[in-house]
Amino acid sequence: MSTPPNPEEFYKKLKAQLLDTALWPTAYLYKFIVITDKEKIKQIEVIFNHLGAVIETKASKNGKYTSLSIHVNMKNPDAVIEIYKEVAEKVEGVISL
Repeated sequence: MSTPPNPEEFYKKLKAQLLDTALWPTAYLYKFIVITDKEKIKQIEVIFNHLGAVIETKASKNGKYTSLSIHVNMKNPDAVIEIYKEVAEKVEGVISL
């Protein structure tokens, strides 16, 4: 049996990768998948409302899931991670890619 991933270790590794691969501030692409539910999609949209994000949604072939691609300018890796944490906390069942 495998142990569940440690979120803090994951975010620490992500921060290091973001610092190594981009010059900040930078345009960042978030990708999320949720069960097709207007309320879940709206919850994600509200989180990005104040950031001037461009949000594209696309339903899966059978319509059961919706993917959201969100293009937004972010000031640093910490700001990127805070958004991931907020989405995970507020949107039940969301998958972050």
